[in-house]
Amino acid sequence: MAARAGRYGSFPTTADMGLWATGNGAEALYEGLARALAAATTDLRTVRPSVERTVTAVGRDPVGLAVAFLGELVTLFQVEGFVPRTVRVELAGPERLALRATLRGEPFDPERHPRRIEVKAVTFHEAVFDAGRGRARLVVDI
Repeated sequence: MAARAGRYGSFPTTADMGLWATGNGAEALYEGLARALAAATTDLRTVRPSVERTVTAVGRDPVGLAVAFLGELVTLFQVEGFVPRTVRVELAGPERLALRATLRGEPFDPERHPRRIEVKAVTFHEAVFDAGRGRARLVVDI
């Protein structure tokens, strides 16, 4: 778990699922949203941080960057079955609208990892990313 990480979780929406995060600064919010996504997939306590992956994303604004980043994580799970246990985000670019995330986790193993939900896509619906107030939320299609 990253030292700067705040809290994260999920909330119900009509036919979909919402993810939320709180924390100090944009990096903590992106990290929290990523962990909320992973926790929606399985119990993170069962995931070993034994394999490292790097993910990059770019957005037009902070919400777009959050959607792009979580979209990359959804793809990583769908293609490789990779579930991150820890996430460390570094922002880049003149307006901090690009990121590089270092993920530590492992491939999903149905023998050890309880299956929760399958996320199909990340949406812009009711998306909020407010680093100044330390809160973010996104809705995902399940």
